[in-house]
Amino acid sequence: MRTGKTTVAALAAVTGLLLTACGGGGGSTEDSKEFTAPVAENPSFEEGTTMAHLAEQGTITVGTKYDQPLFALKGLDGEMRGFDVAIAEIIAGRLGIPADRINWQETPSKDREKYIRDDTVDMVVATYTINDKRDERVDFAGPYYRAGQDLMVRADNESITGPESLRDSDAEVCSAHGSTPSERIREYVDNSRVVLFDSYSKCADALSNGQVQAVTTDDAILMGLVSESDNEFKVVGETFSEEPYGVGIPEGDVDFCEFVNKSLRIAAEEGTYQEAWNATAGRVSDRTPELPELRSCS
Repeated sequence: MRTGKTTVAALAAVTGLLLTACGGGGGSTEDSKEFTAPVAENPSFEEGTTMAHLAEQGTITVGTKYDQPLFALKGLDGEMRGFDVAIAEIIAGRLGIPADRINWQETPSKDREKYIRDDTVDMVVATYTINDKRDERVDFAGPYYRAGQDLMVRADNESITGPESLRDSDAEVCSAHGSTPSERIREYVDNSRVVLFDSYSKCADALSNGQVQAVTTDDAILMGLVSESDNEFKVVGETFSEEPYGVGIPEGDVDFCEFVNKSLRIAAEEGTYQEAWNATAGRVSDRTPELPELRSCS
């Protein structure tokens, strides 16, 4: 748990990503970890800031998912892997904190704001879409990636081709509690046909056993689920939203926000951002996204 916090007043080419994912390209997400973030030696920060506290403490607690292949997955060996994990390691490294000094906290979608506000975590990197509602409760640095909502179905399903095809069907659609996609899909299906779990891996299980006919969330998450499905699933249609993933931090901590943005900017300039992608989600993609334009922290 964090203590002593100081509070201070190009969407990637989706078609290429999904086609590659559906084709089963790239290695398993259980492969040996290939990315190592650089770690600053004896970094110096202004006294009283979150950065100074964390650097002196020598550890940081990061909230993330444990079941998001390619983005944040806890392997059978206990190792954390994925692009979200790598982004968190990049930020920690700028604080002088190596990956093995990060305390990982499993953070389901519905608990992300709660864990930030009650100091369970120092930051959240968990396919966390920036939106106005969340921005009222926590702050965001970034975004570090732009995703888009899509649909995943069984590979033999020919009737669901996109969100519009759901309107006249009786298909049940699964998403995660507290997620943006779970709200947006209600534009296309009745509330009674939306099934919610606390993780997308449970949605994938429900799709596999026929409990639901589709899963909806960001294309980046679906890309990982498809890559793990042994050709059982596929993604259909085009993305129907824009989902900027941000780093969730305590509300009002402008200095920490600016530090995270600077860390992301330097990582992009030095090529570390690209290395992180290529070692994780890039395993099933032939393209590397550029760091999106960063938000102002004021």
